[in-house]
Amino acid sequence: MKISNETKVGALTAIAITLLILGFNFLKGKPIFEKNFKIYAVFKSVQGLSVSNAVMINGLQVGKVYEMHETDKDLSGILVTLNLNKSINIPANSMAHISGSLLGNTTMDIEMGNADSFLKNGDTISTDVKMDLLDQVKGSLDPAMIRINASLQTLDSVLKLVGNLFDKQAHDNFQSLLSNLAVTTANLNILLNPQTGALAQTLSNTSAFTDNLKKNNDTITQIFSNLKNTTEKLSELELQQTLTNLDGAVAALNVTLDKLNNSEGSLGLLINDKKLYNNLNSTANSLNILLQDIRIHPRRYTGGLVFGKKDKSAPLMTPLPDSLTELPATDKKRR
Repeated sequence: MKISNETKVGALTAIAITLLILGFNFLKGKPIFEKNFKIYAVFKSVQGLSVSNAVMINGLQVGKVYEMHETDKDLSGILVTLNLNKSINIPANSMAHISGSLLGNTTMDIEMGNADSFLKNGDTISTDVKMDLLDQVKGSLDPAMIRINASLQTLDSVLKLVGNLFDKQAHDNFQSLLSNLAVTTANLNILLNPQTGALAQTLSNTSAFTDNLKKNNDTITQIFSNLKNTTEKLSELELQQTLTNLDGAVAALNVTLDKLNNSEGSLGLLINDKKLYNNLNSTANSLNILLQDIRIHPRRYTGGLVFGKKDKSAPLMTPLPDSLTELPATDKKRR
């Protein structure tokens, strides 16, 4: 049987319309050959969300956004239909929220709850509003930008102030300061020279001194130990009693000296009585003359019995010169 061209055109038109409807539904997120069920969610705002956006659970796509409609004429809410194409048990207390990314992709994320019962076809899931990543970044950047702007304004004020301060005189002073700083740095380098630098040598000597202390640590410890023992022995002595006795001796010596100064006693009289001193001096002089006369004229005192005839010469009246006595000038001429 021959098929007319009109029949062929009609059949092709019907097939094309069918494919168009199926493709349109597929693009809207309604699977063609897969089993699916719908759940609903109500949001105050669905900014960034559009039909055919993915529905995600733990990073896995489980469906698509099928359609969105207002709940009333006042637009108090927006009803979002979610078409799920995977058989997943979603607890009844799960939450749905809109999530965006920096790349501009917006998804409907379902955060699984812990209820024992599960959502069924046609149920409405609870929703909450969470800041997406872009909003979080923006929220973090806003305070930072405010602080940066404030810092820039402060920096601008400082730069203006510095520009006003740096007149010719200030510029010359600054150049002088830099020159002095260069000289100071050069001198510091000389001091720090390991070969000739005084500071470097001082540090080297200090290091050597500390090394010697470390090497003689045992000796120093022994010295301190001996010093400790000595101080302990001194602390054990009856120093207070000794000092008391010494004070008594000093007091007695002071009494004795007072007596000597006040001519009390024989020694005091001997020291302070000038007449007694002169008498003793005269007696000693007479005794010296007598002894010298005996030495020179012994026969005068023996009666001539030992040395022969008695000496009748005049007695010696002045002492002869010796280590203690010198003759008067007239006696020297006479002799």
